[in-house]
Amino acid sequence: MPQISYFLGVIIRMFYREHNPPHFHAYYGDYEALIDIQKNELLSGNLPPRVLGLVVEWTALHQEELMANWERSKKQEPLQNIQPLV
Repeated sequence: MPQISYFLGVIIRMFYREHNPPHFHAYYGDYEALIDIQKNELLSGNLPPRVLGLVVEWTALHQEELMANWERSKKQEPLQNIQPLV
């Protein structure tokens, strides 16, 4: 599963050939969450509230890039790195 971004201890990854809805995986220590790209909300798993807030902020800034990566992943094309939250 390719890593597409990393910021403040949060690893963002996206699997190839994933199921709908379009989403990505966010990891922080022992926590893991699936985030819906279009709705920008938690699908499953959990993150500490502060970290979830950062991931939601980052997602809002990069929704178009995330959707483009989602389309690439369905075609098994290389994914693009996305700028971290600064």
